[in-house]
Amino acid sequence: MHLSFPDVLLIIAVAANGLLAGLFFSFACAITPALRRVDDRSYVQAFRAINAAILNGWFLLIFCAAPLSAIAVAVLPLGNRHAATLPWLIAGAVCSVATFGVTAAANVPLNRALDRAPTSMETHYRVARERFENRWNRWNLIRTLTSSGALTLFAIAATRHSPA
Repeated sequence: MHLSFPDVLLIIAVAANGLLAGLFFSFACAITPALRRVDDRSYVQAFRAINAAILNGWFLLIFCAAPLSAIAVAVLPLGNRHAATLPWLIAGAVCSVATFGVTAAANVPLNRALDRAPTSMETHYRVARERFENRWNRWNLIRTLTSSGALTLFAIAATRHSPA
């Protein structure tokens, strides 16, 4: 089986957006509900540790590959099946870019604010958490939906792209 460059890009788009959707879904369904059960100091310390740990090469590679491959696969022709897949590819690219945008414009600034928040007194932990938790969770839910949408749309495009 010979895979064309656009085929490879579509596979990358499916995989990268799927990995992000899984990560954000894990936060929405397990990590943030678990952290709701801990005291303010533990919450801030745990989230700061998560923020530091996630900034690694593997995450950044996938985080950048998702929208870049999404845009590329939406603009490159896929041969005679391009017309059947184009709406799905464009919608998937929009979702993928939205995921990137939400993360960069909302979640990352909230992470940085939490990291900079004063914590020299016990009440500081409560204030830091109150300024962070609900807003971050709301934006994470949005990017969970957009990344899941990207994954779904690219998977549909892949099935329409496959030879009959």
